[in-house]
Amino acid sequence: MNSAIARQTLQLQEQLAPVIRFFTGSTYARRAGEPGLYDLAVGNPQETPPPGFVEALTRWSQPQHERWYAYTEYNETAQKVIAAALAERLQLDVAPQDVLLTNGAFAGLSVSLRALVDPGDEVIFLSPPWFFYEAMISSVGGVPVRVKLTPPDFDLDITAVAEAITSRTKAIIVNSPHNPSGRVYPPASWQALAQLLTAEGERYGRPIYLLSDEAYSRIVYDGRTFHSPAGYYPYTFLIYTYGKVLLTPGQRLGYIALPPTMPERETMRRAILVAQLATGYAFPNALLQHALPDLERLSIDVDHLQRKRDRLVGEMTALGYQVNNPEGTFYVLARSPWPDDWAFSEQLAQANLFCLPGSVVELPGYLRFSLTASDQMIDGALSVLAKEIGHG
Repeated sequence: MNSAIARQTLQLQEQLAPVIRFFTGSTYARRAGEPGLYDLAVGNPQETPPPGFVEALTRWSQPQHERWYAYTEYNETAQKVIAAALAERLQLDVAPQDVLLTNGAFAGLSVSLRALVDPGDEVIFLSPPWFFYEAMISSVGGVPVRVKLTPPDFDLDITAVAEAITSRTKAIIVNSPHNPSGRVYPPASWQALAQLLTAEGERYGRPIYLLSDEAYSRIVYDGRTFHSPAGYYPYTFLIYTYGKVLLTPGQRLGYIALPPTMPERETMRRAILVAQLATGYAFPNALLQHALPDLERLSIDVDHLQRKRDRLVGEMTALGYQVNNPEGTFYVLARSPWPDDWAFSEQLAQANLFCLPGSVVELPGYLRFSLTASDQMIDGALSVLAKEIGHG
C-alpha cells in the first residue's frame, strides 16, 4: 500500500476507533436485531414508516417515459418543491437551481467539504459531534479543529470559536438541533456567529464557510421554531436529509441549499456538481427524486416523539438519573451512574437494554437513548434502568 494512503487510513481508523468499537465489538454489535430487546442505541426505525411513504414510492415507480430510471442529477420538479418548502418553513428565498440534490446529509457534508477544502485548510467542528465529522474533514486533506460545547446547556461558545479561527480556517460545521444534546440554537447564536465569521473573513481576506447540518430541523419540541444560520450568514451551505423526518435512513435522499445572499453561487454549484460526480455519483436515485414532491409533505409523528421524550426524561429523573431535556432530535442524554459509560452500557446490555455510550461521541460519562424505540421498548428500558440505578 502507498505510504501516504497507509498513513491516512491509520489516521481515519484512529479517529473512528470509538465508533468502530461500538458497532463491531460491543454486545450491541453481536445482538442487534434479536427479538425482545429494548433497542434505544441509535436512531433506527423500530416501527413502520409514516403512512404515505410506501404509497409514494409505489406510485412513482411506474415509469412515465423511457428515461424514467436514467441517470438523474437534479430533478427540476423536486428542486422547485424544495425551494417552495424552504420559503414556507424557513422564510428563505432559495432559487430552485440552488437546491442540489444529494443522497442524504452524509453525502451533502462530504461533497461540500470536497468542494471547499484544500489540503491543510482547517475546518472547525463542535464537540460532542456526529460520529463522522472529524474523519470526513481529514479524508479531504483538511485539518479538524475541535471546539468543545459545555454540558448541560451545550451553548454555542462564540468566544471558543473565535479562539479556534486562524488564517487557515476554511469552514465551520454546525448542527442544530444538535446531536447528541438536542439543543436547538436560537437566532441570537446565529447572529453572533455570523458577525464573528464576517469579521474574521475580512481580517484574513477570504470567506469562512458555514456547513449547517440540519438533519433534525423538523424534529423539534414544545412548539419551538427552528432557525437556520442560512438566514443570517451568506456563506452557508444548508445541508438536509429526509431520513430523519421520514425515519427511513436507508433511503438516501437530501440536498444542499445555497442562500440567495451567497456570492458566486454559479461557481459553487459547479464545484458541488463536480464533487458529486467525483465521489461516486452522490445523487439520490431516480425513484426518490421522482417521489420527492409527495415525500416532502410527509413526517413521522413528532408529537408522539415528544410524548416519549417526556416520559423517558420524567421517569429517569424520578429514578435518580441526571437527564438533559432535549429541545429536538431523537435523543435523550443522561449522565452514567458509573464513571465508565462503556462499562455501564454493557451492564445494561446484559439486561437487553441497548444505548449509546457517550464516549462514542466524545462525551465520556454520558449515555444517549434514542426515542425512535417503540413504547414497549421504552417500557422495558425503564424497568431495566430502575433496577440498575442502585448497582455500583
